[in-house]
Amino acid sequence: MKAGVVGLGKMGWNMALHLLECGHELVAFDLSQEAVAALAAQGGAHASGSLQELASQLTPCRLIWLMVPAGEPVDSTIEQLLPLLDKGDIIVDGGNSHYKDSERRAARLGKRGIHFLDAGTSGGLDGARHGACIMVGGDKSAYDSIEPLLSDLCVENGYGYMGRSGSGHFAKMVHNGIEYGMMQAMGEGFNLLDASGYDYDLEAVSRVWANGSVIRGWLMELMVQALQKDPKLNYLTGAIADSGEGRWTVEAALDHEVSIPVIAASLFTRYRSRSEGNISDRAVAALRHEFGGHSFIEKP
Repeated sequence: MKAGVVGLGKMGWNMALHLLECGHELVAFDLSQEAVAALAAQGGAHASGSLQELASQLTPCRLIWLMVPAGEPVDSTIEQLLPLLDKGDIIVDGGNSHYKDSERRAARLGKRGIHFLDAGTSGGLDGARHGACIMVGGDKSAYDSIEPLLSDLCVENGYGYMGRSGSGHFAKMVHNGIEYGMMQAMGEGFNLLDASGYDYDLEAVSRVWANGSVIRGWLMELMVQALQKDPKLNYLTGAIADSGEGRWTVEAALDHEVSIPVIAASLFTRYRSRSEGNISDRAVAALRHEFGGHSFIEKP
């Protein structure tokens, strides 16, 4: 397929390289023209110096995939694209947008005959590069038309149609809320091991747990990697940042009167972590860095 890609940050860059390697033809734009030139040189993408140039290199029905930060940058990009698009064109928002924003954008673009798909993307940097997990909401016919691209971009059985507009980003929001709870439980468990009085090698414990145990999985494998760097994770503080999805999950639970105490507690613990630090918080900060390249606060 031929598609436009807007946004070549950590996730957008890796996804673009993956699609190029799968034989898709991409037209790329980013505010950093250095990134655009690098993708053209390394992966063979068509470079564009503006959104107008990007749209002109695509023919209706265009497919434009956005990988830009949630909020105003998405709205601003859509506003600039609107005069350049035709009925039947498709915009995909692959970032972590709020589902209500996605509903609003889909309704507005739908009045112009333009399809808007909200695509919640998981798998971190490694997933973007080698096989992601994507949850898509919006018009089913538009989803069907981009499925060949999704099939190449994702791992086997790692993508699906979630339903009407907003459902893709809602599913990704809840996914991230679950992620908060899982990482918090892991961090607390390692904190208890560290405080037990036994002379645990935490990296060795995590390696055992990563192989055959009920709690094995990618997060535990990432815990092994993090502890291999430092068995006490002292290369970072315990201050855990959040990008908003956990807070949105708790707000949605309040709206729908659904009890999610584990996810809520994990969110509040992140807030608390910014004033106190222990290995529990450092473990969660380390996991975020390992799977998503998220920044952490280094000890002075």
